[in-house]
Amino acid sequence: MGVVLGSFAPDLFALIADLEFASVNLVVAVFIWVMIYPMMINVDFSSLKKVGQKPKGLCITLVVNWLIKPFTMAALGVLFFEYVFVGLVDPETAKEYIAGMILLGVAPCTAMVFVWSQLVKGDANYTLVQVSVNDIIMVFAFAPIAAMLLGVTDIVVPWETLLLSVVLYVVVPLIVGYFTRVSLLKAGAARVESFTTAIKPFSVLGLLATVVLLFGFQAQTILSDPLVIALIAVPLLIQGYGIFAVAFLWAYLWRVPFATAAPAALIGTSNFFELAVAVAISLFGLNSGAALATVVGVLVEVPMMLSLVAIANRSRRYFDTAAEPHG
Repeated sequence: MGVVLGSFAPDLFALIADLEFASVNLVVAVFIWVMIYPMMINVDFSSLKKVGQKPKGLCITLVVNWLIKPFTMAALGVLFFEYVFVGLVDPETAKEYIAGMILLGVAPCTAMVFVWSQLVKGDANYTLVQVSVNDIIMVFAFAPIAAMLLGVTDIVVPWETLLLSVVLYVVVPLIVGYFTRVSLLKAGAARVESFTTAIKPFSVLGLLATVVLLFGFQAQTILSDPLVIALIAVPLLIQGYGIFAVAFLWAYLWRVPFATAAPAALIGTSNFFELAVAVAISLFGLNSGAALATVVGVLVEVPMMLSLVAIANRSRRYFDTAAEPHG
């Protein structure tokens, strides 16, 4: 639907694309906010202090995101665009594609993780901690790791984009969700559950609307050069499924409960595409191969993540029988 609408009404999508501040599209931000708000109501701040009793899930998230994922993405980019696909893409453009994939690999997800966590019935409180710690590390680690892997030292990190995204996608819905929860609890815990059940469909609609918009924004690119899109998608998909397998299997072997293990694996797999796209544009230009690669990352991520959610849910019974109470 996004591709069809984007091809028939390109001016409309161009107008929506221009509604941004600090490289954050405001319409997409609203839809993502609609996705996340219902989940934030389930966050119980009184239970956050217990997270320290279960450090394994947080350990998996941090190791996968910062010690494995950026480097495997760089390796896959080089493997495919300097060896497997050599001759299909000119060398200079190939380097830009690799750069874009590296930027995706160094930017762990901030917002959509809450959607994936809810779809696997993950621990909302633990997911919040995982995302929060990731965001803090990203502020300090994104630029150095990206610069090292890209081979440049003058990388420009759009701090406005980074900070605004964290505020919009985590801080604001968390605060509003907290006050909503406090208000609902006055009528009893059952009121919280009934309210979140009632507004849960809006979360799904927000996800679908976001996907339609993202595909609509890139409709012309998808239709004009589908082969390049497919070439870039191959290593990105291998990276995504591979990282998920590493994190999920590690959690299983470490006897981590499913409600913690599934979000840990999904956080490691998904990307902070807003930041990756913004940095690619600032470093290489709007029409560069790097920018295109980050956009392809956006296009393949949601279908891939939904398939991983399905895989995780079907694997739940294995964790329920193997996990320790404090894994």
